[in-house]
Amino acid sequence: MVFEWFRRRSRQRKPAAVIGAREVVAEENRYDLGDLTPDTVSYLGQVAYFELAVFETLSRAVSESPDLSSKEGLSAVAGDALAKHHGVVGELRKLKVDPAVAMEPFTVSIDRFKQLTQGNDWLETLVSVYITGGFLDDFFQRIVGGLPRALAARVQALIEPDREAAIIVEQLQAAIDRDPAIASRLALFGRRLLGDALLLARNAVAGSGDKAHDEARMEPVFTDLIAAHSRRMDALGFTA
Repeated sequence: MVFEWFRRRSRQRKPAAVIGAREVVAEENRYDLGDLTPDTVSYLGQVAYFELAVFETLSRAVSESPDLSSKEGLSAVAGDALAKHHGVVGELRKLKVDPAVAMEPFTVSIDRFKQLTQGNDWLETLVSVYITGGFLDDFFQRIVGGLPRALAARVQALIEPDREAAIIVEQLQAAIDRDPAIASRLALFGRRLLGDALLLARNAVAGSGDKAHDEARMEPVFTDLIAAHSRRMDALGFTA
């Protein structure tokens, strides 16, 4: 189910936040979602499994790469995703938590997300990793506020989005330069990915039980994330 604020945005295309009827969100608190952060183990478990899923997708992309240059470049991106996974797993182990146990509750939803967004060929796989990986790393950074401060700072540094994005953009741009006709197909696929990424992100927050409150709190953050998504699309010459 696509949540209400996203339906309103799709119809109106307005950048302004939608404020719930029972609460006015103070400007200084617009981007603080600490009260919606899941408990520490749940947060780390889902981030760890998501990064593992990204690594698995990138590993497939490496194996399907058309030449050695592409394989070498994408292996660096896959290595970055694996490093993020191991970094978050390390934080779980510091807490004396079995990483497998922490990740298990999120396997079904993230595996389903991976299936929905995997793409039909190598190029669509790269678009998927670039769009959804960047969006969700950015999102997970935004909701660390409810974690202990030192842990939050370490996690933010670990999952910084788009560190290796230039490599994927380079590969996609080269393919588009060789065959400009594929650009419209890839752009359409990139636009479709946003809805799936939004739903996974929406389900990752800890709801307060007050839907109107939660949507009002999340609206400005998701507006920013959608703007970042548009910039990623723009980098490929796509219209978001």
